[in-house]
Amino acid sequence: MTTRRAAVVRLASLLVGLVTVTVTGLGAAPAGAAVDTEVGIADDAQILYEGPEAAARAASAWKAMGIDSVRIHARWAFIAPRPLDRKMPAGFHPRDPADPGYNWSALDRAITLLEANAIKPLLAITGSGPVWTSRNPALDNPLYKPDPQMFGDFAHAVATRYKGRVARYLVWNEPNQAGWLQPQFACTGRVCTPVAPHLYRELYRAASTAIRDVDPTAEVLIGTLAPRGQAPTRRNATMRPLQFIRSLGCVKASYVRDRSGPCRTAQPVLASGFSYHPHPIGLRPDEHDPQVDNAAIGDITRLERALDRTTAAGIVKPTVGARFNLFFTEFGYQTNPPDPTIGISTANQAAWIQWATYLAWRDPRVKMITQYEWIDEPLKVASRSLDQFAGWQSGMLFVDGRPKSLNKAFPNPFFVDPLPGGRARFWGQVRPGGASRVTLQQSVGSSWKTLEEISTNAHGYWTSDRPLSQTARFRFTYPLAGEPGRLPKTVASLSQRVTPRA
Repeated sequence: MTTRRAAVVRLASLLVGLVTVTVTGLGAAPAGAAVDTEVGIADDAQILYEGPEAAARAASAWKAMGIDSVRIHARWAFIAPRPLDRKMPAGFHPRDPADPGYNWSALDRAITLLEANAIKPLLAITGSGPVWTSRNPALDNPLYKPDPQMFGDFAHAVATRYKGRVARYLVWNEPNQAGWLQPQFACTGRVCTPVAPHLYRELYRAASTAIRDVDPTAEVLIGTLAPRGQAPTRRNATMRPLQFIRSLGCVKASYVRDRSGPCRTAQPVLASGFSYHPHPIGLRPDEHDPQVDNAAIGDITRLERALDRTTAAGIVKPTVGARFNLFFTEFGYQTNPPDPTIGISTANQAAWIQWATYLAWRDPRVKMITQYEWIDEPLKVASRSLDQFAGWQSGMLFVDGRPKSLNKAFPNPFFVDPLPGGRARFWGQVRPGGASRVTLQQSVGSSWKTLEEISTNAHGYWTSDRPLSQTARFRFTYPLAGEPGRLPKTVASLSQRVTPRA
């Protein structure tokens, strides 16, 4: 269906859906590790759309988990007036956040709750916008070629309203997916050339300029790309992320400057960092996506190489330094149950999230990793069709509130990395952060033997390099703050069985 009714129904559904350590000393991290990697979470349904009680419950729970930041969407079409109309409402002033046409209530409540719980909001200013913001509103497709100037006006209103309360912004969400931005390609016969990166570049320029005009100290991140795409054989195929990066930066596949087409007149782009969603979609954290223009969590080096070569030759540059830092603003594994198509077991989800978090922490350029999401999304349809799993089921909790294994592991992640030469790196974090003492233990029969006590850094991270001569199971424990008159409760991480590297 390509009629006005189909597009309006589609938008309406969006609007209602939603290093070695001593026994007594502080462990030093491996050279170059990002010792203060932020831990985030993203679950708009809970913080924005399920109502005040759900939002308050989420913010309180996230504080207890030690969450540093929460990614929330400022959805243009959810905030601006008359989203299904083809013309902007008469008398509406889009740059003015006080205009009565805007509805900030859900976003205001979310940011206030996060502030009250000492959690930093990471605000994603994103489309789709109202139909009247398309450069061809007669199509009744709000995803089609959004007007950059109008988007800049909206970004100005957002930044003005939240100046002093929000310090870091994202611009658009997953612009390499047709569900967020169209068209992705222009096709003549079987030859399709990128369009979405050029649309996104202008949207980013307009929004980042508007944000920095209001708040020169704000960080504005570019990217927010989905991790995999499709063959470019149709106009709205999902674009592979590394192809998107090259086109965004106006470089060719050979990483030489492209001065043709939209790149002939493209202006330079400055960004505070690069946002990315390295969802593995069933791959282990150390597995590579076989398509070289895709990049999951196991392809961080591939992603960084593409970014660096594009930055060196092209027009997208970091505001500080020569290389972009990375912000993983979504990351998760869907589970089976409930998703039998691409879900992994709940045990593997818990183990692999901890593994991936270690890999992110180990890379000095990764400044954030964000769990997506807290509670599974409901099934899309009540049928036996596999289409009912079209939503995301990557939460720590099932949709009915029952906890998965990840719910226990998340506040105290633990990973053991076998190293060459009969050694291993033991790594973990106590959340919330702050200096504390952990006890590293090895399973011996039916009991646990203490190997050493280690101090965390101020962010709760600790490491230790130790000999590893045989397969064994390990865990770490730490005490929670005790209530007056009661002994502290000891918390144990999920244990990990480790085999020395051959």
